[in-house]
Amino acid sequence: MNQPNPQAAGLAAEPAAAIGKYRWTICGLLFFATTINYLDRQVLSLLAPSLSKEFGWSNTDYANIAAVFQFVYAIAMLFAGRVIDKMGTRRAFVLAIVVWSLGAVLHAYSVSVGTTVSNLLAAVGIAAVPVSVAGFMVGRAVLALGEAGNFPAAIKATAEYFPKKERSFATGIFNSGANIGAILAPITVPVIAEVWGWQAAFIIIGAIGFVWMGFWLVFYETPARQKRLSRAELDYINSDAEAPAAPAAAGGAPRKASWFKLLSYRQTWAFTIGKFMTDGVWWFFLFWLPKFMSAQYGVSGTEMVMPLAVLYSMTMFGSIGGGWFPTFFINRGASVYHGRMRAMLTIAVFPLAVLLAQPLGYLGIWVPVILIGIGASAHQAWSANLFTTVSDMFPKHSVGSVVGIGGMAGGLGGVLITKVAGKLFDYYGALGHIQTGYMIMFTFCALAYLSAWCIMKALVPAHKEITDL
Repeated sequence: MNQPNPQAAGLAAEPAAAIGKYRWTICGLLFFATTINYLDRQVLSLLAPSLSKEFGWSNTDYANIAAVFQFVYAIAMLFAGRVIDKMGTRRAFVLAIVVWSLGAVLHAYSVSVGTTVSNLLAAVGIAAVPVSVAGFMVGRAVLALGEAGNFPAAIKATAEYFPKKERSFATGIFNSGANIGAILAPITVPVIAEVWGWQAAFIIIGAIGFVWMGFWLVFYETPARQKRLSRAELDYINSDAEAPAAPAAAGGAPRKASWFKLLSYRQTWAFTIGKFMTDGVWWFFLFWLPKFMSAQYGVSGTEMVMPLAVLYSMTMFGSIGGGWFPTFFINRGASVYHGRMRAMLTIAVFPLAVLLAQPLGYLGIWVPVILIGIGASAHQAWSANLFTTVSDMFPKHSVGSVVGIGGMAGGLGGVLITKVAGKLFDYYGALGHIQTGYMIMFTFCALAYLSAWCIMKALVPAHKEITDL
């Protein structure tokens, strides 16, 4: 049984003003980074209907471009966690946002890049990839390489700056940046593209990351070295400090567990399977909803602004509310783990609404928008809690690595879903029944969360903190 922490009890009794609130400034920085992250990755999906017409892409071509992002993202996530654990959160986040911002801007020069790539492939006897497809693949790969650092770094920063009882709420807040980015993208990208051209949309949106980097360098430092952090707030952050880590290696650096060591824990597999089975659902919504609206309702460009803005506004409530939801059970006597798992089970029921999106779609575009919005909102609530299971059970120095392993699995799940979706939509589209393809995909999206929860609960039926790393 866990013993009460007198220091934690005393700090908890102090007014929030006495403790200090600087940790929420850090949460705000993470929120804006995640907003920019999703702005950059969504530009392509919003321009996909018009770019498909301009360059003659099939659904399979678009799926291949999207899948390159997801595949590189998946592999990079595995290494991103290790790099962040090694470099430290401050420097690693700077590296990540510089790379992904350059990748976002690179999309604007995809034709030139694609020509070079196609010529190089032809010179070595490899069948040339269409110029536009090759160019966008390169841009997506660079974007993915940088964006892979966002979530491992943000989760690590949250573990550094927040006690466990506040981490899911803080995660929910910064994770809601994904929803704000998804809301801002359809409001800004089509307008920029119509006024200045599609290249300008990639350049202008991509440049925002460099502005954020300046604020990060000014305001972020590790808690122990943060001069803006009061002693009372630092004590509060450390009030539920984990058990001491394994002895330091020579030179004073903490020992890093190998991937094989981390994979020996059921907790790692629970998180990894949860990501593999559910991340692809969010990727599907993010990359395919504009195509869905164009294919079934004939909307494009600025006509998508209101439906997508409403849908992603719904997801913002899911992210923040989902981060708070476990406290409903915790405040009624449940342990942190059981409170979180009860919340995740409840959340996993809501995506079932997506099953009705296609059957009721004949009633008009707003019916699938609302139903898919419920499912996407549930995903964000689920994600806020899924991420926090890592910092609940693993020591801080290993959080980035575990998140990286799970992120790789989530990215590979996204590749699988994107490729399957492209094939399904081309196949059923040729038959004149593309609705069947969407029905198949929506069914998977609806059932993924309950399936993932059952597997996770079977792997880790009760909370068990890792103390031997």
